[in-house]
Amino acid sequence: MSAAVLEQRPQILARAAQGDIDSFSLLIDPLLDPAYRLAAVMLGDRGAAEDAVQEASIKAWRKLRQLRGDAPSLRAWFLSIVANECRMTRRTRWFSVLKVADVPTQTPDERESSSDLHRALLRMAPDERLPLVLHFYLDLPLDEVAKTLRVSQSAAKSRIYRAAKRLRADLTIEEVF
Repeated sequence: MSAAVLEQRPQILARAAQGDIDSFSLLIDPLLDPAYRLAAVMLGDRGAAEDAVQEASIKAWRKLRQLRGDAPSLRAWFLSIVANECRMTRRTRWFSVLKVADVPTQTPDERESSSDLHRALLRMAPDERLPLVLHFYLDLPLDEVAKTLRVSQSAAKSRIYRAAKRLRADLTIEEVF
């Protein structure tokens, strides 16, 4: 985001809240990439992640007047909308029942070289994986993780610790004889 946009962020937010689509676009564009990465990790499907971010953007546009705080809290607010949209997507019956044949997009060599960390993350429940993704993958500071999860900082820290501990246990090397 350019320095001029950062300085004018409160004015842009005010104009966006009054219905200016261009101002909303200026605010939300830098957040779309982290939002997509978050949704992709939570849902494990590119198409579903794109849909979730699109739906979250529409909801953010409709509810922009409900944003509590100032422009710096926009990222945590928007990412919490994306996370909730991902949860709703996972909750819906069609997502859990409808299974389309997986077309391998990776060669067998690429599948074998897929990291143990990635596989361990995918085995975790989405709500357990979310604090790790926010903190370590999206590099959000602890206070923004807490705002995104809508919990206190100590609760966010605890969730990150517990999820990392579980992930660490899944990654231990076991020798097979």
